[in-house]
Amino acid sequence: MGGPETVTAEPFNAQTPAAALAAHRTAADALFVRSHFAVPRIDPDGWRLRVGAAEFRLAELRASGRREVEAVLECAGNGRSLMRPPAPGVPWDERAVGCALFAGVPFAAVAERAGLDPGAAEYVFTGADSGTVGGRRTPFERSLPVAAALHPDTLLALELNGRPLTAEHGAPVRLVAPGLYGVADVKWLVAVRSVEQPFSGPFQGGSYVYRDSHGTDGGTEDGPVTTVRVRSLITEPAPGARLRVGAETELRGHAWSGAGPVERVEVRIDGGAWRPARLRGGSRYAWCDWSYRWLPERPGGHRIEVRATDASGAAQPLRAPWNADGYGCNPAAALDVVAH
Repeated sequence: MGGPETVTAEPFNAQTPAAALAAHRTAADALFVRSHFAVPRIDPDGWRLRVGAAEFRLAELRASGRREVEAVLECAGNGRSLMRPPAPGVPWDERAVGCALFAGVPFAAVAERAGLDPGAAEYVFTGADSGTVGGRRTPFERSLPVAAALHPDTLLALELNGRPLTAEHGAPVRLVAPGLYGVADVKWLVAVRSVEQPFSGPFQGGSYVYRDSHGTDGGTEDGPVTTVRVRSLITEPAPGARLRVGAETELRGHAWSGAGPVERVEVRIDGGAWRPARLRGGSRYAWCDWSYRWLPERPGGHRIEVRATDASGAAQPLRAPWNADGYGCNPAAALDVVAH
């Protein structure tokens, strides 16, 4: 299976191999990597996390409790290469995503120990990675509203699938805010501070914003990139697979949403009627697995389409709303196969 497949070398960005997405839980060594700057190498023994006026070592963090959360991790630009016309940015296909088990300390417990102001507007999380933005040396920073930051499932994660985080995935500590796009999950965390006004750093207000959006109904939905949009993925069969006429084939994949559990997945073949797929597994933040049995009845090419609907009633559009930076691309999944 191997590691993630490189999309850009500097900074290092790599997507999950198709084979690794077949499993419900994505292997840590195959999970996609998103970097804005060079990956910092941090000595865990010398690492410190400053939270307000307090400072924590790793051992002190671990003493603040432990919680596990299984969640989908998805880049906001996942699927950007599907946008028409093309949008700038890392040219991800549909594999800047995975589902993993994170373990760590609830941030709320650390904020309480540090005496962080619960009446602030937001908390700003700062990573050790930095680079030149607008001619200035700038760290990677993102904020969360206080209520989101103090949610019991928002973690200072130390582990991924039962093992310590790797450098590429934010070691020794990263933020995990389940249900939000991965840009919220600041890696290589070194500081947290409270602010009285909404934060507008370069990765908060300058980028990771829906701009010039055009919905399928002709409307617009500009604003910050936040909650993961409902989405589905076909993992089997492979694109271009050759199937046998009259032999039953099981279609498989995953579906997820940051707004709530997926309630329905539907499949249609060659533009016909939408039929319900079978759902299995999944939780509040993890994806569910879906399957659908299909019997090809004629030789030739066939188009398979899959769409998911979540508990909020949001459904995948047949065509993703376009926006200037290619964020939140979530059209119905599509696959072409051949029967013979």
